[in-house]
Amino acid sequence: MHYSVLLKESIELLSIKENGIYVDCTLGYAGHSKEILKRLKTGFLYAFDQDLEAIDYSKKVLSEIGDNFEIIHSNFSNLKSELMERGITQVDGILFDLGFSSPQIDNVDRGFSFMKDATLDMRMDQTAKKSAYDVVNNYSQEELTNIFYKYAEEKYSKSIAKNIVSSRPIKKTLELVDIIKRSVPVSYYNTRHPERVIFQALRIEVNNELGVLENVLPDAIDLLKCEGRIAVITFHSLEDRIVKHIFKNASEVPEIVKGIPDIPDEYKPKIKLINKKPIVASSNEINENSRSKSAKLRVIERV
Repeated sequence: MHYSVLLKESIELLSIKENGIYVDCTLGYAGHSKEILKRLKTGFLYAFDQDLEAIDYSKKVLSEIGDNFEIIHSNFSNLKSELMERGITQVDGILFDLGFSSPQIDNVDRGFSFMKDATLDMRMDQTAKKSAYDVVNNYSQEELTNIFYKYAEEKYSKSIAKNIVSSRPIKKTLELVDIIKRSVPVSYYNTRHPERVIFQALRIEVNNELGVLENVLPDAIDLLKCEGRIAVITFHSLEDRIVKHIFKNASEVPEIVKGIPDIPDEYKPKIKLINKKPIVASSNEINENSRSKSAKLRVIERV
């Protein structure tokens, strides 16, 4: 079963208008989209996803609620251009849930899990060319080391990368897990499971997750109507850092014009922070769904 993390909080803070235009940039299995659509009478929902399995499932779920929605098979990096193609230049709210769906993890064939044996894949968009197999088998030792330091903050990145290169070809997830285990001291497992973060790093690289996020958030802010809102749910510190930084910058007057009596419009803050500190899952939610433990919700409003 798939649980949508921070569902109640994110939907409430989007402050949905029944005649508004809303975008769910991460449709998944329609947990958030379903709740948005229920609240729309004359409004419309656009939902993005790369995963054809998720799209097929969610189309059926949403059709039971209404027909005032469109699912767009695309990476949300194309948010602005896809909406422009449909004549949409402004929206009332945008949601990003940056976790990936439980069925994606649980589907062995997708290769996301380090606990089940599968082909090294990890593509969110199954039509994309680059997979985890390509990264693991074709990247240089230096490139792998950099990815593991940058995206996993893993102190044994160098030895893991070295052992990967010397063990090629690597076809299966559990082969990779064995190599990771051989690359770190046994005692390291008392405090950390490096395969968890190495798999995370590979997934981020395969799908360019952080680059896409960094590029799309300014576009999302530009698309908002006055009083429109963006809600972003992150699941690790690298994502949250990007969201926090972009939102902070857009909510402040730049240093260059601070103290000027009449600040030009182009330098005025575009947004205000609805919550200065991120909202986290309640203890009840964490008990029901352990994956919500690392989730953080940040919400902004266009001014």
